Amino acid sequence: MKSAQREPGAHTSRLPGVRRAGVFATVSAVICSTSMFAIPAANAAVPAFPDNIVVFPDRDFVTIEGYQDHIGETATVKVTRPGVGVVGSAVGTVAEGDVAFEINHPGGYCWGAGTGLNITPDIRPGDVVSIEFGAAPADETTVQDTYVTGDAVLNGTTLTVKGHIGAGVNPAQMEQRIIEPALKDTTVARRDIRAVPGPLAPAPKGGYSSSLVVSGDTFTATYNFDDAATAKIAADAGLGERAMAWQFEDADANRQGLTIAEYGEPGGPGMGGCPNGPLQSGPQAPTDITAAKVAGGLKLNWKPATATPGTPAITGYRAIAVGKTVSGNEQVEIGKRISGQAATGTTITGLSANEDYDVYVVGVSSVGETYPAAHAIPVTDSTAPTVSATPNGGTSPVAQRVTLTANEAGSDIYYTVDGSDPVLSGGVLGTTASRYTAPMNIATNTTLRFAAFDPSGNVSTISEAIFKVTNDPVPAAPAFSGAPVVGQGTATLSWTAPNPGAAGLTITGYSVQAYTADGTPFGAAKTAAGTATSMVYGGLAGDTAYQFTIKASNANGSSPESAKTAAVTSQGAVVAVAGPDQNIARRTTATTVTLDGTGSTAAGATYQWTQVLTGPTDPDKVTLTGATTLKPTFSLPVFQSPMTNSPLTFKLTVTAGTTVKTDEVKVVPVTDRVTIGVAQWRTGDLRIDGTSSVVGGTVTLRAGGPTGRLLGQAAVTAAAAPATGGVYTLRLRNAAAGTTNPGPVWIESTLGGTAGPKAVANK
Repeated sequence: MKSAQREPGAHTSRLPGVRRAGVFATVSAVICSTSMFAIPAANAAVPAFPDNIVVFPDRDFVTIEGYQDHIGETATVKVTRPGVGVVGSAVGTVAEGDVAFEINHPGGYCWGAGTGLNITPDIRPGDVVSIEFGAAPADETTVQDTYVTGDAVLNGTTLTVKGHIGAGVNPAQMEQRIIEPALKDTTVARRDIRAVPGPLAPAPKGGYSSSLVVSGDTFTATYNFDDAATAKIAADAGLGERAMAWQFEDADANRQGLTIAEYGEPGGPGMGGCPNGPLQSGPQAPTDITAAKVAGGLKLNWKPATATPGTPAITGYRAIAVGKTVSGNEQVEIGKRISGQAATGTTITGLSANEDYDVYVVGVSSVGETYPAAHAIPVTDSTAPTVSATPNGGTSPVAQRVTLTANEAGSDIYYTVDGSDPVLSGGVLGTTASRYTAPMNIATNTTLRFAAFDPSGNVSTISEAIFKVTNDPVPAAPAFSGAPVVGQGTATLSWTAPNPGAAGLTITGYSVQAYTADGTPFGAAKTAAGTATSMVYGGLAGDTAYQFTIKASNANGSSPESAKTAAVTSQGAVVAVAGPDQNIARRTTATTVTLDGTGSTAAGATYQWTQVLTGPTDPDKVTLTGATTLKPTFSLPVFQSPMTNSPLTFKLTVTAGTTVKTDEVKVVPVTDRVTIGVAQWRTGDLRIDGTSSVVGGTVTLRAGGPTGRLLGQAAVTAAAAPATGGVYTLRLRNAAAGTTNPGPVWIESTLGGTAGPKAVANK
C-alpha cells in the first residue's frame, strides 16, 4: 500500500552531509486516462514494489531500494545510453534494509567498483539504469526528461516555478513540490508545498493555494500564500529547484522507476576517491603497441583505441621516442602527432643509430591525453610473419568472402588473383599485386596467392588458396518459429521452410546444431528430412543450457547457418514445473485458485508447495489446501487493507531421492479500476461520487489514507446507459459529515481497486 512506501526523496539520513531544502516537480512518464492506474511500456522492466531504482541525474547518484530476496548477493548496475552503450557501471552487495545499496554517495560504492569502467557517468534523460544479478537482467529505470529550468520567482505572496517536460510526459500526472522543513512552523504545517494540475486550489492543511499549468514543453507551478513571511521561507529554500518523475504507478499507488533531478547540483564524483566524470577523464590509449627498429627510425603499430562510452571522441594519437641517455637533466624526445581515431601506427624518423629509446603512445581527445601513457620497447625483428586465408579455398556453390590475416600487427599483405607471385626476389612486388585492405568477395574460379611484410620489412613465404565457385543456387537460411520447448534431455524445435534457391529446386534436408553456453558445438549436427518443419533434438545433458542453429540443403549445397536461438535449459531426471503464471480477477466473494504442477516428475517424487512471503506478517498470506499434491488450491480473498494487490508467488519443491528441484509461479490479482470524481464538503454535508470498472463491489471511504479514519461505505451499482461499468455515491449529512473538512480522502474497493488521496473541496 502507499503508506508502506517511503516518500521519494526521503533519504535524508543517506544524502550528502549538508542538505538544503529544495523544490520538487513530480511527473509521470506514462500517458494514461484519469484512472489511478498507469500502464508501463511493454518492453520496460520497471521495478515492482518494494524494489525500486531511484536516479538522481544531476548528481550522477543512484539508490537501489528493496531487493531483500537478494540479501548478500552482488548486483551489477549499469547506465546505458541509447546509441552509445554502457557509460557507467558498478557492482554492489545487497544489504538488509529499505536501501539495498547506493552508488556515488557517501557510504556507498563508486562508479567503476568491480567493473573496471572507472568513470563517473554524466547521467542524462533517456539513459537507462539497470540492475542484474549474475547474467540475468532484473529491472531498469529510464531517466525521465523533466527538470526545473530556473530559480523560483517571488512576487509579493506569489511564488512561481518553471520547468521542462519532454515529449511523452503526461501533464495530467504531474506534481510540483517545494521542500523546506521550516514550513512546518508556519500555517502550511508541513515540510513541503505542492501544486497539482488545474486552477488554484487551497492546500489540505491551509496556508496557501496552488495551481499547475502545462504549455507545450514547459510547466508553470504557482503558489499564492496567505502571508508574505511564509512565501519568503518557501522562496528561500536553499537547495534550489527539483523535478521528480516516475515511470509506473501500481495499483497501490507505489511510484516505480524514479528520477529526481536537482537543479543546480554538481555532477561528477559524489565522494572522495571516486573516478572523474567523462569531461575530466583522459581518453584511452591504443593497445597491442609494437615498436620495430627499421632503417632510419622506429615503425610503430597499434590497435586503435575506443573512447569510453559517454566521453569525448578520440581525435588522434601522440607517439614519442625518448632517448635513454641523460645529459645533465635532459633527454632527447622525438615524436609525431597522428590525426584520426582509426590510425593504426606511424614511423618516427630522425633518431640516432647510437641511441636506445623508450616509446610512449597516448590517445588524444578534447579533454586531454591518456595518463599514464602506454609504453613499448623497440625491438629488432628478424622473424618473418605468417599469413592465412579464411576460408582457405575449396568448392562452393556461391561466392566466398575471404579474409587474409597476418600474425604480426601492422603487417602489409599483398595478393594476386591471376596465379602470379605477389612478391618477387629481393622483396619486390609483382606487377599485378594488390594491397589487402578489407575482406574480398571471390565469385569465380580463382587461384589466390598472398604474402605479408611485417613492420621490420621481413617478408613471409607465399601462400596459395584455390577457390572453385559453381554459382549454383542454394537455399536461404531457415528461421526458427518460436523458442525451443525443452523436455528431459530434449528440445523440440520448429522452423519455417526457406526459399529452396530457385524454381525447380527443393529442400533435400535440414541440419540442426546444438551449442553449449560457451559457444562450443555439442556433438555432431542432427539431420531431418526436407519435408520436416520440426525436430525433437535428443541426447542433451540434463539441467544444461543450449542454443541451436539450422541449415537447409538442396542438390547444390547448404544454406548459410541461421541465427542462434535463445538459450534454453534441458530438463534433468527430476523436474519441477509450477505451471504458467495466472491472472485472477478479484470478486465479491472469495475466489478459489488452483495451482498446477502437472509436468513435474511423476514417479517416486514428493511435492511441497509454499507461498513466498515478504515476512511473517505479510498481509497477502493465504492458506494452501493440498500443499503436498500436484494441484493445491487457495482462496483469493475479497480485498481489505492492509492487503495489497501485489502478485502472490508460490514455490513448488520436487524431491526424488537426494535430488531436489524447484520452480515458482505467480498469481496476479486483477482489480477493478476505481476513481474519485466529486469530493465536496460543507458543514453538515459531505459528498463523494466516483466510478468503478466493475459492478457489485463495495467501496470504503477513509480520511487521509488506507489506515485513516473510517468515513463510510457505499455499494457500486450499474451506471446509467450509455455509460458502462459502475458508479457509487456516498453522502454524509449532519453529525456524520462532521464540523470540519475531512481533508484528503482515500477509497478502496472490495474488488481491489484503490484511489486517492484526493483533496475534498469546500462548497
